[in-house]
Amino acid sequence: MQRVRVKIEGLRDPKTALKIAQMGADAIGLVFAESPRWVSPEQARAVTDVLPPWVATVGVFVDSDPDTINRVVERTRIGYVQLHGQEAPDILPHIRVPCIKAFRVRDAGWLEEIRTWLAGATVRGNLAAILLDAFDPAAPGGTGRKFNWDLVAQARLSGQLAGLDPLILAGGLDASCVSRAIDLVQPWAVDVASGVEKAPGIKDLKKVADFIDATKEGDELKSEFWL
Repeated sequence: MQRVRVKIEGLRDPKTALKIAQMGADAIGLVFAESPRWVSPEQARAVTDVLPPWVATVGVFVDSDPDTINRVVERTRIGYVQLHGQEAPDILPHIRVPCIKAFRVRDAGWLEEIRTWLAGATVRGNLAAILLDAFDPAAPGGTGRKFNWDLVAQARLSGQLAGLDPLILAGGLDASCVSRAIDLVQPWAVDVASGVEKAPGIKDLKKVADFIDATKEGDELKSEFWL
C-alpha cells in the first residue's frame, strides 16, 4: 500500500525537530511569516543542521518577494519553499529551490482558482506540489480549521484533478480525522500544525506519534498520482 507522506509544520526547536524526524515525519515546516510559530533564519538553520538526509525542510512564506525568500534559503539551507499567500505565478522561476503553492479552499470555485493560477505560470518546472488548506479571513494558515473535503473528493472522482497531483492536504487535521481525510482526498502528503500541538509552536510528541500512525490506516490510494 502506498504511504502518504507527513509534514509537521511550525517547528522551532532543533531537538524536537530531530525527534519528530526520527518518529517518521518526512518533512519539517519552518514558518517565516507572521505567526506564533515564526522562526528566525538562525533558529531555522539550527533545525536544518540536525536533521538527517531525506527529511525535507520547507520554509513557509506569505507574500514575500523573491530576493527575501532566496536570502533565507541561502542562510538556512531549506530544501523547499511554500508560498502561502497571494503570490503571482510569475514568482516561480525566481525562487532557487522547488516551490509548493498553497491554495485556501473556500467554496466550489477552488479548482478554477488553481487552474487560473497555473495558466498564468509560464514556467512550471519549479512547482513541486499544490497544497490545499482551509480558508480563514483572519489568517493564511495554521488555524486548525477544516474545509469541505468532499469538494476535492468529487473533483477527483470526476477526473477534474488530472495534472494537479501531487496534492498536499492541510487544514484542521489531527489523529482523529486524518485517515478519513486521506481516504476521501487521496493526497500525496498531509500537513499538520495545530493538530499536534500543546500550544502554538509547541509540539506534543504523543499527538505527533498518533498522527503519523493514523496516516497509515485506511484504504489503498488510487489517485492519478499513485497509479
